[in-house]
Amino acid sequence: MDTNYLLQREQVSLWMAVNADCREARYAHRGLARGYGALLAQRDFPHRHPTGRVTRA
Repeated sequence: MDTNYLLQREQVSLWMAVNADCREARYAHRGLARGYGALLAQRDFPHRHPTGRVTRA
């Protein structure tokens, strides 16, 4: 997968987690974001893994 694609998917997942209506959806989207972050880390891309909880805006 392209690095830009992974970055975009991670950002969309984080945005979806913040804007999710229920806890289960927030957990699912955070999990996806962590997975995309892990893929980016495997590529030696200078990437910061999200730390802490994603909270609603």
